Amino acid sequence: MKLKSLVILILALIVMGSCATKQKSEEKRNPYNLPLVTAINEYKKHVQENPEMELVDLEKVIPTVVLDIRYATEKNFTGEVIYKAPKAFARKPVAEALKQVQDSLAAHNLGLLIYDAYRPYAATLRFYEVYPDTEFVADPKHGSRHNRGCAIDLSLVDLQTGKEIPMPSEFDDFSKKARPDYDNLSEEVKANRAFLFNIMDRFGFHHISSEWWHFDYNGWKNFPLMDISFTELEK
Repeated sequence: MKLKSLVILILALIVMGSCATKQKSEEKRNPYNLPLVTAINEYKKHVQENPEMELVDLEKVIPTVVLDIRYATEKNFTGEVIYKAPKAFARKPVAEALKQVQDSLAAHNLGLLIYDAYRPYAATLRFYEVYPDTEFVADPKHGSRHNRGCAIDLSLVDLQTGKEIPMPSEFDDFSKKARPDYDNLSEEVKANRAFLFNIMDRFGFHHISSEWWHFDYNGWKNFPLMDISFTELEK
């Protein structure tokens, strides 16, 4: 009887320890207790209930799009590889709107250059650890519209040369040059920026006040924050 009680006690302690470890892991993954979608099955259920929830691979929807996913390399402000694959995902209506942008740009011999799209919440946490300035980095207390699959970081490329057309700054340049109202620029650069803003606005995207390259899609509030990796999405 004593042996049986001891075994039960040991098993109970193991279970308690396992639960405590799991709780700590969840707290680390979601320290602000946000309504995050963290399980692939939960995400798939959302898609089944509403197909617009699907995170679409942009290269499949827009075969001619150019990707320069900096966070899949060390060539970004963290100096770390954040994504395991150089992929760009966006919610289905966002991807469809970007396809319309790309089709419209073709008439001007231009195309989209994507730096970042859907961003797992874990990356938002890491970005803030490295650079805790909410003018340029999303506050993890609220999450990012990238975490919702409804924000895109992008520029434009010349289809003949494959090179980015002149813009006010490099991507993730955390200086005043990044601001959409920065004026100490050549007329060519200002015209390029204005053209980008106008065509994105036409198809439902709006730029933010601190980064010329960042665009939010209309209706982003209708999509939940997510922390699901690219690897899980591709399974």
